[in-house]
Amino acid sequence: MTQPSDRSESPTGAGTGTGSGDRSVRLAVIYYSSTGTVTELAKAVADAAEAAGAEVRLRKAAELAPRAAVESNPAWAENVRATAGIPEAAPDDMLWADAVIFGSPTRYGNISSQLKQFIDTLGGLWQQGKLADKVYSGFTASATKHGGQETTLLALYTTIHHFGGIVVTPGYTDPSKFADGNPYGTSHVGGPETPLDDEARTAAGVQARRVVKYTRALKAGLSAAG
Repeated sequence: MTQPSDRSESPTGAGTGTGSGDRSVRLAVIYYSSTGTVTELAKAVADAAEAAGAEVRLRKAAELAPRAAVESNPAWAENVRATAGIPEAAPDDMLWADAVIFGSPTRYGNISSQLKQFIDTLGGLWQQGKLADKVYSGFTASATKHGGQETTLLALYTTIHHFGGIVVTPGYTDPSKFADGNPYGTSHVGGPETPLDDEARTAAGVQARRVVKYTRALKAGLSAAG
């Protein structure tokens, strides 16, 4: 798997990618993860998007929790150390991207405060209309089967509607979606002791390819329309 630091070929972070095809789609995967599950989902989404021909920036939301809280949980502390090389998300990543796939663990049926804080810094870009007309999608994870995965993604998409963004979800557009059962986005059940399974990785691939496909089509259509 391509390491996160290898996705950038310049100080601005434009991904190099290794997939074949049209490289015109610029995709930002922006996520928050505490104990590492969403980190692994983010990497799976980013790799699938690169394989589909997109330039990818993998970015994490800044940690807001006190260091004592992080260090009190070995899995949390290890994820912080393991992802030290992944750049933190910045407003420039939103400007650069044609499409953005956000990732967050569930927090009481909503996105994490860390990802929300990053989104809340984008008010200036929103006021200027610079977040509109991009493609958006989302993925999540929870420790239990009914831990709020669908409401987390729906809450995220409420924000996208305010952006004027174009939501592209996987839906039931691939036979594999009837196995994982989540039409709203990729999701996984389990914590650090439950690594991603083939079902989650397949779902990540379906979602990433669909986002790249329709972002490419949207760009081509807008370009043709002048």
